[in-house]
Amino acid sequence: MQLRDSPAACPALWRCLPCPSAELRLDLVLASGQTFRWWQSSPGAWTGVLEGRVWTLRQEQDRLWYTLYGEEGDEEGGPAGAAKPGDAETDQILRDYFQLDVGLPALYRAWGAADPLFRKVAADFPGVRVLRQDPVECLLSFICTSNNHVSRITGMIERLCRTFGRRLCRLDARPFHAFPSLSALTGTDAEARLRALGFGYRAKFVSGTARAVAEGLGAEGLRQLRTVPYAEARRVLCTLPGVGTKVADCVCLMALDKAEAVPVDTHVWRIARQRYGMALGGRSLSPRAHQEIGDFFRGLWGPRAGWAQAVLFCADLRKGQEPAGSQDRAPGGRGQGGCGDRTR
Repeated sequence: MQLRDSPAACPALWRCLPCPSAELRLDLVLASGQTFRWWQSSPGAWTGVLEGRVWTLRQEQDRLWYTLYGEEGDEEGGPAGAAKPGDAETDQILRDYFQLDVGLPALYRAWGAADPLFRKVAADFPGVRVLRQDPVECLLSFICTSNNHVSRITGMIERLCRTFGRRLCRLDARPFHAFPSLSALTGTDAEARLRALGFGYRAKFVSGTARAVAEGLGAEGLRQLRTVPYAEARRVLCTLPGVGTKVADCVCLMALDKAEAVPVDTHVWRIARQRYGMALGGRSLSPRAHQEIGDFFRGLWGPRAGWAQAVLFCADLRKGQEPAGSQDRAPGGRGQGGCGDRTR
């Protein structure tokens, strides 16, 4: 199955949503360490897996265009049927994933009015927004980010999905798989298989957390943490194997609707110390420093402080971005950075 042509070349195969670049920049959001399942399949186009389907996304003329691909064995061999014109279900999946109901320009203006440093940096980084991801996928993915970097995490998640996930389709000789179910990762040999895939000490945490969730909250119970207060959701997450404050805050922000969560890793700690003059936590990123830095930014930026942090985080990463062309080596775009060192 071949990758779809551009919307202009094959309009019947594509749908679109109104979405100016001030609301969303795919190149910034999908390559900033929030997610590890998207691949820049051609200039301006991103292909990845969402809700157990394979998508290609493209932005043109204030529109977010998308097409979907049928699973292997689909007789038509074309885009999945749900993407036919007139079907709003797939539109809503994207709206929910990118949280397009949240108006970003107004937030940028409010954050800029409260913070001149944000205003200066954000001018070059419009359209950075927080994704709303599946809680199980987000949780298990971010356990893999401890002491790690984006390109390596991306490879780990790719191997995880190919080994434990359901095969979806093949595009230009590249296979795509769904994210594994909890049950697929709770077998007695799961940890050993993960170690063989290069997960190292994280293998125990991934399999252990999958088992703990499956035997406790369940996938639906984890999703229901969206309805509880931020502090309670973070407390529950921190009881899971391999989940500390930083990983918990990533999951709270990017999967559990806690817009006030500010994940504090070495990038954010450096931003707080160097740009805002904050000397917190001594020489180590202690739990107290986590709390104080988060509280500082919540006081500065308000109830969506985690979203504002994502903008500065993206800008900080871009300063050390690899030269053009190196992005082809892995979906995720950069060789280091991202939430990749959001360790425990």
